[in-house]
Amino acid sequence: MGKLIGFLLLLLVMTQPVPPVQANSLWLDSGPTASLFSDFRAHAVGDIITIVISESSSASRIGNASNSKSASTSLDAGVGLLTFIEPVSGGSSDSFKAQGSVANSNRVTGRITVKVTEIKPNGLLVVSGTQSIKQLSDEQKITVTGLVRPEDVTADNTVLSSNVADAQLKIEGKGPLASKQKQGILTQIFNFIF
Repeated sequence: MGKLIGFLLLLLVMTQPVPPVQANSLWLDSGPTASLFSDFRAHAVGDIITIVISESSSASRIGNASNSKSASTSLDAGVGLLTFIEPVSGGSSDSFKAQGSVANSNRVTGRITVKVTEIKPNGLLVVSGTQSIKQLSDEQKITVTGLVRPEDVTADNTVLSSNVADAQLKIEGKGPLASKQKQGILTQIFNFIF
């Protein structure tokens, strides 16, 4: 009888529905640890990219201009009825000479993190970002905008500034130091007039 009850209990346990088994992982199923082989380079609106700025430019120009002109004329003494005319001679000369030179050299290095603001139909990423540094009363603002190809973005989400198309890099400053580097109003007026 005891064996029969044990058998019935075993049969009862075996016929009960078994809940599905779920295996839980120690790792997150989403986010930066989803897979060792995931690609986390920027590819969507709102993603961020660090632009490594390394730009240098130089230009020089030398201009020389000169011209000169001279003329001379003479009139002999009059003869016959025109003896009252005395011999006359004259001359004129004109000369112009100008020299000028311009030399300009710029170098900008740094890193600025920008945000993807739009994705073009051809896949190009429109990026834009601003970095503002304020020290005492002076503020320096760096703004970068441009287009980036997704394949130019490296695995660590950086891109060289030379790979940014239609790049616009603006560096603006305001404060006491920046204002001292500008010409005064009277100097600007005199330069405009003269």
